[in-house]
Amino acid sequence: MFLQFHTLTAYPGTLLNRDDAGFAKRLPFGGTTRTRVSSQCLKYHWRNFDGEHALYGIDDVPASLRSRETFRRKVAQPLIDDGHPAPLVRAATVALKELIVSGSPANKSTVKDAITAESKKEITAALDTSQVTIFGAPEMRYLRSLAGEVIESVKDDFPVFWEADGVPDGDAIGDVADAIRKSDLIGGREVKKNLKGLTLATGLDAALFGRMATSDILARGDAAIHVAHAFTTHAEESESDYFSAVDELRRDQPEESGEMGAGHINSQELTSGLFYSYVVIDVPLLVSNLEGCARTTWEEADPTLAQEVVRRFVHLMTTVSPGAKRGSTAPYAYAECLIAEAGTAQPRTLANAFRQAVSKKGDVLENSYAALADYIHGLNGMYGRTTDVRLAASGAANALQQTLEVDETVTVPEVADWAAEKIGGSA
Repeated sequence: MFLQFHTLTAYPGTLLNRDDAGFAKRLPFGGTTRTRVSSQCLKYHWRNFDGEHALYGIDDVPASLRSRETFRRKVAQPLIDDGHPAPLVRAATVALKELIVSGSPANKSTVKDAITAESKKEITAALDTSQVTIFGAPEMRYLRSLAGEVIESVKDDFPVFWEADGVPDGDAIGDVADAIRKSDLIGGREVKKNLKGLTLATGLDAALFGRMATSDILARGDAAIHVAHAFTTHAEESESDYFSAVDELRRDQPEESGEMGAGHINSQELTSGLFYSYVVIDVPLLVSNLEGCARTTWEEADPTLAQEVVRRFVHLMTTVSPGAKRGSTAPYAYAECLIAEAGTAQPRTLANAFRQAVSKKGDVLENSYAALADYIHGLNGMYGRTTDVRLAASGAANALQQTLEVDETVTVPEVADWAAEKIGGSA
C-alpha cells in the first residue's frame, strides 16, 4: 500500500536552496532549465520543524542523532560524568565504535591510543566517526550501558585506573586494551541481537527517511518516505539582486572617514516560481520501521503511531518551507494544491505533466492545473484509475477536479485525517 502526495507551492523573490557557488539549484527538464529544491533540503526542514504538527511533538518518540560526534558526546562523556575512569571510557567507547561502524573488532593499537589520548584533538580523532552517522537515542542508551558494563568488568584486574594518583605502566595499558576489546560483552552477534530488539531503535528520523549502515551489526534502514526534488513547473525566473549595507558612522560623519556611507556592496540571486513536489509513503514499511514488525505483517501491528506520523507529515509538506535567507526574503508559503492518493498500485510521479514547461502568460497556477489535468487524463485513459484520490486546492481547479473524478475539494486537515485513516483501514 502506498500513499502519494503531489503539491504545487509558489514562492516569490526567494533563494530556497543554493549550490556550492551560492546560486539557486537548477534542473534541466524537457529542454528547459527549472529552479530546483533538493529532497535533502526539504527533508531537513520537515524533520527539524519544531512548531505545530512537528514530528518530534509526538509523545515518547525517540529522536535520531545525526553527527560524527555521537560516540564521544552520547556514550563517553556521560560515563565520565558518572565517575568512570576517562581512559577506560575512551577504550570501551572506541571498541564499540569500531565494532558498530566497521563490523570488526578494534585492533589493539587503536584502543591503546584511545587510553593514552590527552589532547582534545587526540580524543576527537579516537572517538569521532569519519562521517556523519545516524543512531537512534535507544541505540545510544544501550551502547552507553554496555560500555559501562565493560569498564566495570575490568575493575578488579586493573585497579590502578581507579586510583586517584594511579599511573598505569605500558604493560597495564596494553593488557587492559586487550581485555576490553576482547571482552565477552562486546560480541558482534549478541550486540546485533540486542540492538535489533530495541523499540524504534533507530529513532523516528531514520525510521522515516532511512539510514545507510557500513556493517551488519547496525541495521540498515530503508526509507519509508520517498521524497523527490521539487522543481518549477515553468522555465526558471531569476534576477541578480544588487544590495549595499550602509555604514552609519560614515554616512553621518563623512568628514571623519572621507567616505559617503557604503560599508558593503554585493549581489545575490533571487528566484520566483511555482514548484511541483512529490512524496511517496510506503505504508507497510512505515509501520514495520515504527513498530518493529515484519513488513508482511504490518496490518496486524498497532497503526496508531504511523497514523499520527502521516497526519502530521501532510501538514508539514504543505506548510513548512525551506528556510534559507529568512531575514531578507521571508520565504514562507503554503501549498496551493494538494493531490493525495492511496492504493496498492506502483507509485508514479505526475512530474511529467510539466515536461513541457507551462506558459508564464496568464496565471501560472491555472496553467499548471491544466497541464496536470491533461496528463492525468492521459494516464487514466491508458491504465485506468488505480488509486483513491482526494484534492485540496485553491483557485480555478475545476478541470483538475473533474479529471480526478472527485465530487468536491476538501481541506488539508481533512486530507491529513483521510490519509491517516487509510493506514488503519477504516477509510
